[in-house]
Amino acid sequence: MSGGSYNYLAEHQPGDLEARRGHIEAMRDRLAGLEAEGMPGAARATRLTRYVLIHLDLAEAKAQELAKVWHAIEWWDSCDYGEDDFRKALAEWWDETDPTHG
Repeated sequence: MSGGSYNYLAEHQPGDLEARRGHIEAMRDRLAGLEAEGMPGAARATRLTRYVLIHLDLAEAKAQELAKVWHAIEWWDSCDYGEDDFRKALAEWWDETDPTHG
């Protein structure tokens, strides 16, 4: 049988990496094993695969940080909030999340 061990990870589509996290983790572990065996290039491939996972985690953390702002603008654009409601939510979020503000 050829291919498919990682659900054809190399053929991922833009935006679907988070859904493939388990396969990326399995790839990282496999590459780390090859690194431990001293296979040339495996250390760099392992490191870059770890970077992909780190960046997915960072993107999720930033999306969580922005949740209140995204919610407020979504409600404003849906006419559930007015501009004043959005401005208030944005100011509160800014106060809560930016240590240099205020």
